[in-house]
Order: sequence, then structure tokens, then C-alpha cells
Amino acid sequence: MAKITQSVFSVEKAEESLGLLLWQTTITWQRFIKKALDKHNISHAQFVILAIVLWFETHNENPTQIVIAKQSKLDKMTVSKSLKKLALDGYIKRAEHADDTRAKSVRLTAKGKAIASKLVPIVENVDRAFFDILETTHQKSLTTILSVLSEVLEC
Repeated sequence: MAKITQSVFSVEKAEESLGLLLWQTTITWQRFIKKALDKHNISHAQFVILAIVLWFETHNENPTQIVIAKQSKLDKMTVSKSLKKLALDGYIKRAEHADDTRAKSVRLTAKGKAIASKLVPIVENVDRAFFDILETTHQKSLTTILSVLSEVLEC
């Protein structure tokens, strides 16, 4: 086997790789979220969709599948499959959008509002426990950094 004589990596240590650090942090955070949601038989993607619809409904807006995909940054297929499962479980209803007959409007059922209202504080508590190891100023900096990346990197 040929010995590699020159490194192809741009960093000396793995801990210096922003991509690896983001990956490790995200995977760890997702594990905590999954553990909290598994008790309720809801996937992370399904929770995000429920929370987004609850947010829009709280602000008197009527989201479509496209809006949900854009807001969540989930791919259209994942949104579609998650919505089908959520509808099957009685959490949401889909119908023709009032203003755009090509679009599907998504609304929470009473059961959907109840589960979303129950799960949002649970997930927010997981977030708090996860991020509270950072000082407030670091949390604000991280929020700013992630917001910039999210805005610039449209998928």
C-alpha cells in the first residue's frame, strides 16, 4: 500500500475543521431532540412542520406546503411524506389554498394544535439545556452566525 506523503486536509487537527465541528454539534443536538420526541411518536421533521404551522396560525397566516418547505429548509419530498403521516395521524388537514388552487393549504386539527403546543415547550427546554452551557454573549453570537449562514445559503 502506498504511503500518503502529503495531507489533503486544510487543517492540522480534526478539531479545527468547522464542518466537522458543525456536524458533531448538530448530530449531538439532534440526538437530544429525538429522545424527547420519540416518547410522542413524532419525528424531528414532523415536529418542525407542526411547529411551523402552529407559528403561522398563531400569526393568522395560512401556510402552504411550499412555504413550510422554505421555512424548514426540508426538501419537498420530506415535507410531503411528513404531511401525509401527520394527516394520517389526525394532526393536520390539507386543502386547496384559497388564493392559489395549485397550492395546498396546511392547517392543524385540534389534535394537532394540542400536540404541537405540548411539544414546542419540550423542544425549547432541550434547546435551552443544550445551549445554556454557552454564555449569553456566545449564544447571541451563535444566533447571529447561524442566521447569516441560513440567509445566505438558500437551498
